[in-house]
Amino acid sequence: MAADPTPNPHATAEQVEAAFADPKLANVLYHDWEAGTYDEKWSISYDERCISYATGRFKTVAGDQGWPYETAMELGSGTGFFLLNLMQGGVAKKGFVTDLSPGMVQVALRNAESLGLDVEGRVADAERIPYDDDSFDLVVGHAVLHHIPDIPAAFAEIHRVLKPGGRFVFAGEPTKIGDRYARKLGQATWWLTTNLTKLGPLRQWRRPQEELDESSRAAALEAVVDIHTFDPATLEATARDAGMAEVRAVTEEFAAALFGWPVRTFEAAVPREKLGFGWGMFAFRTWQRLTWLDERLLRKILPRELFYNVLVTGRKPL
Repeated sequence: MAADPTPNPHATAEQVEAAFADPKLANVLYHDWEAGTYDEKWSISYDERCISYATGRFKTVAGDQGWPYETAMELGSGTGFFLLNLMQGGVAKKGFVTDLSPGMVQVALRNAESLGLDVEGRVADAERIPYDDDSFDLVVGHAVLHHIPDIPAAFAEIHRVLKPGGRFVFAGEPTKIGDRYARKLGQATWWLTTNLTKLGPLRQWRRPQEELDESSRAAALEAVVDIHTFDPATLEATARDAGMAEVRAVTEEFAAALFGWPVRTFEAAVPREKLGFGWGMFAFRTWQRLTWLDERLLRKILPRELFYNVLVTGRKPL
């Protein structure tokens, strides 16, 4: 599937059934399906808001030394959210986007072109990265490791394609405990919203049934493509076993995740036109305040395993 340059915008029921036995097929189908609306679904932008978010995640785990990196490759780039915003924030000069999904690579390259960024792209399997040894100064990814069947193989490939002294940074990966409570909150919010909007005056807040059915089919694929959750210490050990040095994992989002997952699920369950600018600013500012609480207080007193996201970095030894 990774060699097919043509995205599949809508998986059939038969393809979904086949994908349950093939996580890589599921990744291609699901992310091709989502490519055209992914930025809108996750409120992704390429302005100061997301530039600040992306560079903030990078600084949180890897600091701000060594910028700009001459060459940076994003693994599982999706629409390019992480790398393109890092490039706009001055982290890297030349970019390379890779993804199993042809649809995502197409959108990422289109986004890069519209931003005037120097970016190339390839359809690629993280377990067999199609670049030469010692190719990149930086390898990054956001919410990608949990989709990869063989994590040790992927880290071995990352080690191979990094130049000596090169750095890797991955962010947005779910912890074992965080994923458990996030999924339960999402399921409860979806059930409550889709049932309440069957009632009288609330029906105007209900998305058309065919859209809800399609979302349910997408969720079925999502359950297949979300393969892993992570313990921070185990993730560090996996990177070290691949030969990486200076490995460090940190976690973030506890209060922010308890708020954010019900909000994201609610937004996916109701017609988008019902949620205006005011709602968006309320959700974003509340998330910002809770993130501040997480960073300034809760991270200091709670075990890192309780937080939703884990970020990890390290270097290929010289």
